[in-house]
Amino acid sequence: MAFRTSSGRFLAGLALTGFMLAAAGCQSGDNGILNLGLGKKDPTAPPPPQDAKVLASQLRAYCPRVTVRDGTAFFNTYTKDVQKPKPKLKKTGDAAADAAAQAEADAAAATLPDDSGRVIYQASISDVTRDCSNADGQMTMKIAVAGKIVPGPKFSPGTLTMPIRVAVMHGTDVLYSQLHQYQVQVTDPSVATQFVFTDNNVVVPAPSAQDYQAYAGYDETAPKATTDKPKKTHRKKAAATN
Repeated sequence: MAFRTSSGRFLAGLALTGFMLAAAGCQSGDNGILNLGLGKKDPTAPPPPQDAKVLASQLRAYCPRVTVRDGTAFFNTYTKDVQKPKPKLKKTGDAAADAAAQAEADAAAATLPDDSGRVIYQASISDVTRDCSNADGQMTMKIAVAGKIVPGPKFSPGTLTMPIRVAVMHGTDVLYSQLHQYQVQVTDPSVATQFVFTDNNVVVPAPSAQDYQAYAGYDETAPKATTDKPKKTHRKKAAATN
């Protein structure tokens, strides 16, 4: 009898436990697992981040940054070097010694003087800025370069022509590149002359992403512009006829 009573209580307990699990399963999520509150969403939590996309309004407001590359922030002008005549040494009769002495003398004659003492002007770029506008599928930029010119030991009043290049790149593609021969009048050797150069005509295709890069700086490697003078033509005189 005791066995039956214990079995009945055991079976009744199992039935009650099964009912509670079934009820809990009905009240849980779609996966039927007992929900202990760990999976509940906070109604105040921000929505999950979406794919990063540049909006049209952001592209219209985008204006590429201007950078001055290393080695393009300074421009110096020097006096022309005077080639020293090669010294002639007296022969000693020893061919090897004479050749060594002549080579040493030639090297000394070819050595240039200290560059710092030959500087006429030293120009430098101190700041760059830009302004952008978009219309008709194009971006128009105004790129400004500010700097100063310091007279050197060999200063003489006159006009300094500085080769300033402005360029816009998209990766390795050159969208715009222009070399400007910008002139500044320098008259006072006691103070630095300030200057501001502006390229107002930088026009490139409107960007589809914020990945353009603009550059401004001195470009001394570019060949100087030359102007070809028109050749004179001589007309042959017609032979006189009687």
